[in-house]
Amino acid sequence: MRETSGLEHVGLLGIEGPLVFIHPTQDVGYREFVEIRTSDGQIRSGQVLETSRDAVAVQVLEGTMGLDNAGTSVRFLGEPLQLRVSRRMLGRVFDGLGRPLDDMPGPMRGDPRDIHGDPINPFAREYPRDFIQTGISAIDGMNTLVRGQKLPIFSGNGLPHDILAAQIARQARLLSEETEFTMIFVGMGVKNDVARFFIRTLEESGTLRNSALFLSLANAPSIERLLTPRTALTLAEHMAFEEQAHVLVILTDMTNYCESLREVGAARGDIPARKGYPGYLYSDLASLYERAGRVQSSQGSITQIPILTMPSDDISHPVPDLTGFITEGQVVLDRELSQRGIYPPIAGLPSLSRLMKDGIGNGRTREDHAQLSSQLFASYAIVKQIRGLAAVIGEEELSPRDKQFLSFGDRFERDFLHQGNRENRSIQETLDRGWAVLRTLPEGELHRISLELLSKYLRVQGKPNPEQET
Repeated sequence: MRETSGLEHVGLLGIEGPLVFIHPTQDVGYREFVEIRTSDGQIRSGQVLETSRDAVAVQVLEGTMGLDNAGTSVRFLGEPLQLRVSRRMLGRVFDGLGRPLDDMPGPMRGDPRDIHGDPINPFAREYPRDFIQTGISAIDGMNTLVRGQKLPIFSGNGLPHDILAAQIARQARLLSEETEFTMIFVGMGVKNDVARFFIRTLEESGTLRNSALFLSLANAPSIERLLTPRTALTLAEHMAFEEQAHVLVILTDMTNYCESLREVGAARGDIPARKGYPGYLYSDLASLYERAGRVQSSQGSITQIPILTMPSDDISHPVPDLTGFITEGQVVLDRELSQRGIYPPIAGLPSLSRLMKDGIGNGRTREDHAQLSSQLFASYAIVKQIRGLAAVIGEEELSPRDKQFLSFGDRFERDFLHQGNRENRSIQETLDRGWAVLRTLPEGELHRISLELLSKYLRVQGKPNPEQET
């Protein structure tokens, strides 16, 4: 702890948004935690955001309302914001800074950890390979989630991303082990009804006892959103790399997080980049997403499912665009499918999992998984083209082949994509449903599947399936 620690500096240079500026102080560290005392004796928290010859910028976590330049004092604590982590935090609900929201005392035991974490040495990482069964066919069959992966959900306002995330939280499990996932739910700028929905869902399913929730509600200071995911990931790292647990982290809504980052950047005078977001948006998001993974020294892992709502459903918006560069794929929700009553409304073509190929196949899921998935993607792409053509010339003018593909598309969406939000399908059932849907098409159209697998899974008693006769 430095010599400046504990010294109290009276008076501010200025207040702007969530930031206060004080006179230059030697030996003040970036992200150093501070105590701010108002003129009427109230204590607030903050951290150093920037230092220069002209001023020290401090972001105030509880907001700057009621502060004044003359009567406010700042005391530097000489260390960054820390969280005392412990397994006893499971089954609890906290705010964005790790303070209890469930009317119970905070953790008294546990090691204090810097919430900003330590970077993982790339050479110490283990490559993600273990298949995670979510019980959702559109994910397990075509956009497989792998232990240690970061797979975001790209959604939009009004789409059922919260229901989908809760279903994943209830149903996710490893086929190779009986160990339950430790759930860490992170809410940034979420409404009270969304927070209550996740708490109630985890309670009813019995998952809450092995979960921890960190909630920065919509009425909390926006600056708190920037610390909420870091606080939660600190507990996740403790559970994964010290307690050897398999941790699943759900972060919602990353768009709210980025809006707070833009607000703070504007207050500190950062030069805006795309759509007003600071130029360091990419590296800031990477500092969160890269805390997922597996390391050689631990049997545990951190799997991340960030959720973000795309403004105007624009997938080229900076938040989904940069997220897609950092993460290993995306699950995209489609508004048209949702309006037609299909749940989950996962778009077949824009969605992908870049690690899927390493988590499926013989010995992991089933030998036919990769080729079946590839054929479903290819056939559904043809359906999209034919639907576009039918919109122009009319369905009655289509060829018999085109009409077969339209029939396949309807059945694919009805029998494979669509399922109940309480329906938990095994990977075997998901793959069998995929084969049943493919029987709508002539065997000659199934170019991505080997003859051996066609004979084993598609044909009946060595003959073409009757549904394939044209």
